[in-house]
Amino acid sequence: MDYTLPDECRKYFRDPFGPLFPDIATAGSVFADCMIIAVGDVVTYNLVTAGILPDVAVIDGSTMREPCDHVVDLPVPEVGVSNPAGMLTGALIRAIEDAMNAGPCLIRVDGEEDLAVIPAVRAAPDGACVLYGQPGEGVVVITVDKNARDKADTLFRLFVAE
Repeated sequence: MDYTLPDECRKYFRDPFGPLFPDIATAGSVFADCMIIAVGDVVTYNLVTAGILPDVAVIDGSTMREPCDHVVDLPVPEVGVSNPAGMLTGALIRAIEDAMNAGPCLIRVDGEEDLAVIPAVRAAPDGACVLYGQPGEGVVVITVDKNARDKADTLFRLFVAE
């Protein structure tokens, strides 16, 4: 099943989902000992550049809807899925869920990966860290626990099933 975020609900996704840090180095102590799920090309690139291989990375080849200059190639299995802007497709949700159990994985999205944070938090085990970029501000680090999962569930309920 696919899910669409109604235009009037987009405002709920503008504020950071968790603590905001200026960069990967500053945030490093928060995610040092956890499973890392990276959502976004720039965050993934910055992790890899810092010598950190995320357990799961979700990228779409763009940043702020422009082609991304930072090429991400990870030495891990890769899965390709389609996910149009403003949506969460069943294929993306399943790929994220499968990756949580399968070990290191790069999910390459044809479309847009921005909303992948929601299924990533919902599927990640307690103690995992989901990282994503807040454009022009830094990196958000969500440590997955019941509260984070409840917030992700609340945001997911804003989507309309198709």
